[in-house]
Amino acid sequence: MANEESSTFKDKLINIAGKFAGSRFVRAIMDAGYSVIPFSIIGAIFLILTVLPQAFPIPGFAALYAHSLGRFTNLFQVIYNATMGILALVFAGQFTFSYTKIYQQEEKLALVPINALFMFMMAFFITVPQLIWKSGTIQFQQSLNPNNIIGAGIAVSTSGITRIASVGIFTGLVVGWITVQIYRFTVKHNWQIKMPDSVPAGVSNSFSSLIPGLCVAVVIAAINLALVFAGTDIFKLLFIPFSFISDITNTWWGFLIIIFLIHFLWWFGVHGSTIMSSFYTPIVLANMAANVKGANNFFAGDPLNGFVIIGGAGATLGLAIWLATCAKSVQLKEIGKVEVVPAIFNINEPILFGLPIVYNVDLMIPFIAAPLASGLVSYFAITLKLVPKIITQQPWPTPVGLSGFIGTASWKGAVLSIVCAIVAFLVWYPFIKRYDKRLLKQEQEAGGSAESAA
Repeated sequence: MANEESSTFKDKLINIAGKFAGSRFVRAIMDAGYSVIPFSIIGAIFLILTVLPQAFPIPGFAALYAHSLGRFTNLFQVIYNATMGILALVFAGQFTFSYTKIYQQEEKLALVPINALFMFMMAFFITVPQLIWKSGTIQFQQSLNPNNIIGAGIAVSTSGITRIASVGIFTGLVVGWITVQIYRFTVKHNWQIKMPDSVPAGVSNSFSSLIPGLCVAVVIAAINLALVFAGTDIFKLLFIPFSFISDITNTWWGFLIIIFLIHFLWWFGVHGSTIMSSFYTPIVLANMAANVKGANNFFAGDPLNGFVIIGGAGATLGLAIWLATCAKSVQLKEIGKVEVVPAIFNINEPILFGLPIVYNVDLMIPFIAAPLASGLVSYFAITLKLVPKIITQQPWPTPVGLSGFIGTASWKGAVLSIVCAIVAFLVWYPFIKRYDKRLLKQEQEAGGSAESAA
């Protein structure tokens, strides 16, 4: 009876998680997250160039830097602004494009993803200016406060237009979702101007998006106007719930909950990293950009692949090395040989499904506890300022050590990354040692039985 209930729970969990991971919204979010990676890497390169004296506090290096690369720091800042400074446009724009394409393919609708992208940009820029209702008219906000410069309603800083950067990611997602749904609705109800087949496709597409685009503009403007009458706007309104969520993820317990859920889902064979990252990707990107400007957010960039799940889900880099070099069981040693190289680049499906870890009760505790331990070490090392905060996002396959250096632009980050990998392995060691002994005994018994039968 207990086994039946357990099986039913597993089936329900897998079904729910599978439906969520396969939902159109989540798939579009994941595409958006991938699209940001090259921009964040480019931005990281030029940001690191501006903080080289802090990354390498070597006597005399600061003076050498000031008379060489230091002469071009403003240019480096411009390039950084051209990548991370348009983060909301890139992230939400790709989300809109992918979301539209999914509907186009799965509902067989005459949607044009690039048109949806342009409609999103129009709608998003409707929300960017800060407006107020004053003296019976809509007016632009103006401010000459050095910390909040606003001209014609547009807030600017040394990073460019403020609201198209990381602060606008959440608003961009909402506007993108509204844009796609309006576009989809108008197409499904044939609210389009259709041109003869003889008209070139480019001309036909431009006219086909006229009515949907008008509908998008009217709806977004109406929402904006209603919020201005209420003394706020969509950016300020969305800031409340999303800042609350962001604050939770920056706590040690909030961070541990994320790690736990990722690995709890993985143990059931569900890609926990994909599901959870669809929630937190906008948060870590926004926090990372805020850190560059002076904030002190722990949950920024890619702390998981940099310091927590080194070697893949379960923090299995040390485990893979031990299996390949020290395991007595033939089964575990062979799996280790296959896994040790991929683990260097945070890929560990051979261990997850070959050891196996998935559905393996004997290894569930270390699989969850190891990343929790490395997560705690990294959290307190950074929040106590023993290691600099995360200011860049490294590619997730970046090897241990290098990932920590890139993320924090400091050698201390590299050391922390290695320490976290060691801590995770120390959690794994007693469990995998006992598991190896059991498998070895089974192999020896199986070998003895085969010899007796012969």
